[in-house]
Amino acid sequence: MTIRVLLADDHAVMRDGLRALLAASAGMSVVGEVGNGREALRRAEELRPDVVVMDIAMPELNGIEAAAMIRSRCPGTHIVILSMHSSSEHVYRAFAAGASGYVLKSSAGAEVISAVQTVHLGRRYLSPALIEAYATAVHDPARPSPLDSLSARERQVLQLVVEGNSSAEIAVLVQLSPKTVDTYRSRIMQKLGVSDVPSLVKFALQHGITPLA
Repeated sequence: MTIRVLLADDHAVMRDGLRALLAASAGMSVVGEVGNGREALRRAEELRPDVVVMDIAMPELNGIEAAAMIRSRCPGTHIVILSMHSSSEHVYRAFAAGASGYVLKSSAGAEVISAVQTVHLGRRYLSPALIEAYATAVHDPARPSPLDSLSARERQVLQLVVEGNSSAEIAVLVQLSPKTVDTYRSRIMQKLGVSDVPSLVKFALQHGITPLA
């Protein structure tokens, strides 16, 4: 049985490498590749892949938000997060969003193959280097992430704001009115305790919401 895989990463070189890696593995087929989270959601709904291998920091819609939406709309699709982020917050949020696997880009390669095979069997996969971080996030009392104060829609609007989209552009993408988007923007800034867009950008970068560098 061939495992059908969708690749989602905003770097074409990374997608090329993953495609070659998976193509060389028996029993796997790359059925599509995309460069942002919103397109990953659209293609997942269209293709219904067995597994999506997805980065976190992608434009328009980050991998964690995309994972939650894909799992909701395509329950038969499993998700492997492939990311440079190794913090307990990122790992915990990814699994909470419905991901079944989490692999560090620094230890990718054969590990990606193992992760895809494992999640396809309905089991969870975590890079060995991340086990301690995940255990800490799950078992130790910790200060809640500031992101927990935002709704899923607010997190989507936050990402689009810090990526430089106007209220009118955001309204089209998330199917709201520009006035409602402005209301969301004000509410987000109030909840996060920031007063300007540069502070929002700094927050987004710290939490891996956007791939801006």
